[in-house]
Amino acid sequence: MQSKKPIKENIKHPIVRVERDWKEYLGECLLIVFSVILALVVTEFINNLDDKKRTSEIMHELKDELIENKNMEEEQYDYHLQVLKNIDSALHRPDFAKKFINDSGEIDLTNTIAPEGVMSHDLNDVTWQIAKQNNIFSKIDISTYSLLNNVYNNQQRITNSEDKIAQIILSFESRKPENLRTTLILLRDSYHGWDVDRAPGLIENYQKAIDLLSNY
Repeated sequence: MQSKKPIKENIKHPIVRVERDWKEYLGECLLIVFSVILALVVTEFINNLDDKKRTSEIMHELKDELIENKNMEEEQYDYHLQVLKNIDSALHRPDFAKKFINDSGEIDLTNTIAPEGVMSHDLNDVTWQIAKQNNIFSKIDISTYSLLNNVYNNQQRITNSEDKIAQIILSFESRKPENLRTTLILLRDSYHGWDVDRAPGLIENYQKAIDLLSNY
């Protein structure tokens, strides 16, 4: 007797279809748009905080640089006044002048008119350059920017005086013993024009800039 094979019935499972109206689609779209906007707002907020923090740090460092430069320029101003006195002494004392440039045309600067060299300090502008690269000046008022620009321009002129004075000292004509007096006068005029006459205004503007940066 043969066993009967079970008959497989084709059972169809019901298909459930979820119908959604336009309001649900609109709600999902609005949710996506809101999420994107929120992400953009949060990102912008964080970027603004980072930007303000960076600006504050640079302003603080710039103020410290100005304070350091002011202190150094005050010392250097006193030093250059002494250099001018030494030059005047050389102009009135031939024996002292010959120690500066001897009959062989050899110059002895440090043992005569400028014992610490042409410049006694190097004035810094590292933070100033960083500030310009970071476009910090778009975040400060025009008067503060103008003052800072004036300070660093005059500071650079004083720094450049080393090259100007070196040109006189290293000149072949300046080393001739018969031109000794002329050389001393040129040095005196260069120190006045590039350093001594400019220093008091620069020192005053250093302090103004330091006071303004204290507000940032």
